[in-house]
Amino acid sequence: MNMKFIFTFVIISIFFLTSCGNKKEETIILDSKDLESQMIEAYNKGLEALEDGDVLYAAKNFNIVENLYPQSIWAPRSVLMAAYSFYSQDYYGDAISELKRFIKNYPENDNTPYAYFLLATCYYELIIDEKKDLSSIIKSKEYYNFIIENYPNTDFALDAKFKLLLIDSILASKEIYLGKYYLEKKKWIPAMNRFKNVINNFDETDYVEEAIHRLVEINYILGLEEESKKYAILLGYNYQSSEWYKESYRVFNKKYEDPKDKIKKDKRSKIITKFKELFK
Repeated sequence: MNMKFIFTFVIISIFFLTSCGNKKEETIILDSKDLESQMIEAYNKGLEALEDGDVLYAAKNFNIVENLYPQSIWAPRSVLMAAYSFYSQDYYGDAISELKRFIKNYPENDNTPYAYFLLATCYYELIIDEKKDLSSIIKSKEYYNFIIENYPNTDFALDAKFKLLLIDSILASKEIYLGKYYLEKKKWIPAMNRFKNVINNFDETDYVEEAIHRLVEINYILGLEEESKKYAILLGYNYQSSEWYKESYRVFNKKYEDPKDKIKKDKRSKIITKFKELFK
């Protein structure tokens, strides 16, 4: 009888525990569904706010999604959406923070190349005055180069190459600006170094022609005519139709006059002569 009682007690205990376990499992499922509905609601609110231009509210809701489901596929997507929300309204500092967090937490995500590209672009957009502050442009160039090296077969790499050309043009213009400043102060060596830097590092930009011409000028002023002629030959060989080549030609021949300019002067002179004859 005691054994029967014990057996019955065990069966009742198992049934009770099983029932409790099922209730607990059911509760978890309910909670999970509740979290999922909250996540979907927050994500949709983020999208609506983004369309309305309320980027702060949009980013807040996208961050809620990540917090609710940090291990889901929605988490990295939401971080990127928060970053894009900030970027779309020129909150570049906030966008950079979100993008760096994305790259740190989800380095193997399929959207990582896009994150790097948007990060580089945020720094590019922060360029205000390259003559005073180079930090943003250097960071931008660093990330664009990273994209080209690590994701060479993507569209982002092609766009990065184009952006790098623009960045090099900006940096070359800064070197020209500083070189001309030193030139005005008659600080020949610092000026030469700036112009040489353009030739050596930014030879695909439009500023290389002026840089070569300035070296023609400086060397001529310093009495280094042979060196000056070398740069003039270099300029003529590569950019014969350039206005800077004509300017360099004038360094050696002060009386040099562009044939086109001469034709214009002769034409103007004839018009003036005919006009005067009308009033004789």
